[in-house]
Amino acid sequence: MVNHRQDGQWKELLKDTRDHTAARDADADLMARYAAGDAAAARLLAARLSPRAYAHAYRVLGDAAEAEDVTQEALLRLWKQAAHWDEGRAQAATWLYRVVANLCTDKLRQRRTEPLDDVNTPADPAPSAAARMQDGARHDALQAALLRLPERQRQAVILRHIEGLANAEIAEILDVGVEAVESLTARGKKALTADLAAQRDALGYQDDTAG
Repeated sequence: MVNHRQDGQWKELLKDTRDHTAARDADADLMARYAAGDAAAARLLAARLSPRAYAHAYRVLGDAAEAEDVTQEALLRLWKQAAHWDEGRAQAATWLYRVVANLCTDKLRQRRTEPLDDVNTPADPAPSAAARMQDGARHDALQAALLRLPERQRQAVILRHIEGLANAEIAEILDVGVEAVESLTARGKKALTADLAAQRDALGYQDDTAG
């Protein structure tokens, strides 16, 4: 059974990776400007959306090259939509997340048809200073634990607890109901917490037994 201390450890691991979404009105304005022929608006919108799209793809796939491919393809599809973009249909960020999620699913399906040796594994980045080693280990542990989740749980947990999206947005992105999102995130969070709790001492949480 997951206790409050373990839950706190999980939240601490997520805290440093949380990327708060920018104001959506600005995205809509940039889409409208690009559709009207303002190329600079596309560069600004890409600068706003690309880091979040890439971060989501990397957390789902665990592979930097594949995440970059997914991000570029998702942005190309967004630009193709600009000329007939309907702001009332979807927000640009939500639409892009949905495309990224679907492209990630396609990548994961492709992997299942490839020999195991052909699948790239994320490299362990060497820390630049000893003081950052533990922080890096915690982020690596979170990434590895995310990759052990079933795909739909992984997508839901990343969108809800890392990207900070609302359940209604996630339901639209994953094409499921809000109740299904709540179930996916609850099960994913429980599995992550249990997974990471087993590594408590190795990740430097020895003092958590107090209180």
